[in-house]
Amino acid sequence: MMKRNILAVVIPALLAAGAVNAAEVYNKDGNKMDLYGKVTAKHRFSDNNSQDGDKSYAHLGFKGETQITSDVTGYGRYEAKFAGNQEEGSDVATHYAFAGLKITDFGTIDYGRNMGIAYDSLAYTNVLPERGGDQSNSDNFLTGRSTGVLTYRNKDFFGLVDGLNFGLQYQGKNSKDTLNERTAMDTQNGDGWGTSLEYVSPVSVGVVANYAAINRTVEQNASTVTSGRGQKAEAWGTGLKYDANNIYVAAIYSELRNATYINKTVGGVHTDFADKTKIFEAVAQYNFDFGLTPSLAYVSGKAKDDNNNRNGYVTKYVSIGATYAFNKNFSVYSEYDINLIKDTNVYGINDDDKVAVGVTYQF
Repeated sequence: MMKRNILAVVIPALLAAGAVNAAEVYNKDGNKMDLYGKVTAKHRFSDNNSQDGDKSYAHLGFKGETQITSDVTGYGRYEAKFAGNQEEGSDVATHYAFAGLKITDFGTIDYGRNMGIAYDSLAYTNVLPERGGDQSNSDNFLTGRSTGVLTYRNKDFFGLVDGLNFGLQYQGKNSKDTLNERTAMDTQNGDGWGTSLEYVSPVSVGVVANYAAINRTVEQNASTVTSGRGQKAEAWGTGLKYDANNIYVAAIYSELRNATYINKTVGGVHTDFADKTKIFEAVAQYNFDFGLTPSLAYVSGKAKDDNNNRNGYVTKYVSIGATYAFNKNFSVYSEYDINLIKDTNVYGINDDDKVAVGVTYQF
């Protein structure tokens, strides 16, 4: 097994990526479009074959807006991810595709493929060079990017309270019997809704809380014989952060019910969805003026399967990483994740450490 001795190889390479910077390609007569993207050449090292090897990819997207009246703006966004480690003609994923209206002080309302509102707290700690936010699964109960969501966001509480933001979200059904047919259990959902509330103080301390409840599909419950049964999946979370003076520290706690897809068999007993998952994450970063941002984090997710009397971690590791940005467009990074899950864990989760090293160009 790889384990701790890899530190001697990785620490000299602990360097990582910066933020995306959009390029304005059109701005005339109240119409504007920005193009953005990045290319990351990345390699992972692990004794777990599914986590080892080339993981290069590219993102490309655009954001557009048009001034309808002095108080109303129409906008849209599209973004896709292209895998660089696959054969030609395969593995292109749509991350965002939505359009909506922005009304002064009232807020924004849009529909399409967007980030689920149960991700709002997870976003506080999903800032690691490579990983983080491990339970923010896309297409699964509003904890990540989600299809068919109607989202309302209000910033500064109708312009009356600086830093007080809230949101409401509704998601339509995505299952085997809908137009965009889905057979995979971890990408299905029924109708659901969610809400979020955040306050960021003048001294850059932020606090957030969110809740979501989504119907599970017939297929999800029919396939789950012993675990994770229930008409609804639920997710709630809270987070606290400080982001100022080159310092970023944050911690979140969240619980998921009937939502974490495990799909593992151990000792002849199968677990599909966990009945409950408790998530705790904490991160600390410091941005030096010359471009280096070291990062230290702890990430955990502990699942419970009541019917089989199982209780164990599905995610548990310490992350040591860093970011070095040569400028706003070019950076290099690395992250070493020290896996704290035991090899005899009740869910059969892989216990190997992981290392990622990459180079990113972005615009």
